[in-house]
Order: sequence, then structure tokens, then C-alpha cells
Amino acid sequence: MEADEQLSRIYFDPYFETGAVKVLPGEFYVTQQELLLVTVLGSCVAACIRDESLGLGGISHFMLPREHFDRDLVGCSIRYGSHALEVLINELLKRGAKRENLEAKVFGGGNVLAADGSQIIGERNAEFLLSYLEAEKIPVVSQSLLGAYPQKVYFFPTSGRVLVKKLKRLNNTTIFDREAEYFEKLLNIQVAGNIELFG
Repeated sequence: MEADEQLSRIYFDPYFETGAVKVLPGEFYVTQQELLLVTVLGSCVAACIRDESLGLGGISHFMLPREHFDRDLVGCSIRYGSHALEVLINELLKRGAKRENLEAKVFGGGNVLAADGSQIIGERNAEFLLSYLEAEKIPVVSQSLLGAYPQKVYFFPTSGRVLVKKLKRLNNTTIFDREAEYFEKLLNIQVAGNIELFG
């Protein structure tokens, strides 16, 4: 993500009185600035990963693409989830983070998405996320996974502070609409080597 593109996404959050960035499904954001990273999760999961010594951190918001799949689609699903996290980790390393200093806080994976065959998508996303981080030897120092409610996550990368709000009452269907649209895109993923292309 280019610097100009990142700057264009910053808005002012009046409650926290700071610059903030909204991270939508399929997106990531990395910063060392005093910014607030905000995302809302239903069945999707988010990893907030940071280098504590640098105050450098980022967030990746993603979902695995399939619920019912054969062996080939298992590979597609794993490569997609791996890619989403690799992009975040590689961007942190590119900016000076040390792999041995990385720590993670993970969220989401709720059973909230109203789509055919999606009853356990959140559970699969959460299981994958924890397994991936364990394999990468990145310790998970905090988590809020699964459950019946969407979560709004506020991540302050420089301090590592995270606030989570369970959304028990919703004024509209924006969260579900975004995730349903994202889910439909994932169903149309074409595999080209190790690269996932949206059709």
C-alpha cells in the first residue's frame, strides 16, 4: 500500500480525538503513527500484529473462501488465508519489525453471517488464524474469538492497546451486507499458482 493511499484513508475520530483508519473485509493497514485502526467483524477474523519494541503494528481483516470443499479447494482456502497474513507480516518486516518481536491479538469469527453453508465459517476462520500464528511462532497475547455477536475492534498500534465492543444491537445491516458481498467474491476466487485472483 502506497503512502499516499494510506494517507487518503485517514479520518478524524471525535470520540477518541485522533486520526483513524477503517479497515474493511479483505484489507490490511500498517502504521507506526499515532493512529487508531478500526474494523468490524462478523464471521471474518482480524489479526492485530505489532513489534512492541518499535510501536509498529498493523491489522489484517479476512475470511477463508469456502465452507464445503474438496482437496483442491482446501489448498485454495489455506493459501488465501496464508496470503492475507503473509502480506501483513511482510509489510511489518519491510518497515523494520523483527520477527522475534512480533505479537498478535486476534478477534472475530462469530457465527453471524447469513449465507448458505456459512454456519461454521467463523469457527474455521478462528481455528485457521490461531494455527497459522502458532506455526509462525507469533505469540497470541490476547483474543476474543467466536460467539454470537459481531465485534467492533479499536486497535492502537503504537501502544498495542485494543478495545473490543460486542455489537448486541445493530441499527442497520451494513456489517452483514459487507461480509456477504465479500463472501460472494471469495466464492469466485480463481487460483493461479500461489496468487488468488478475484473474478
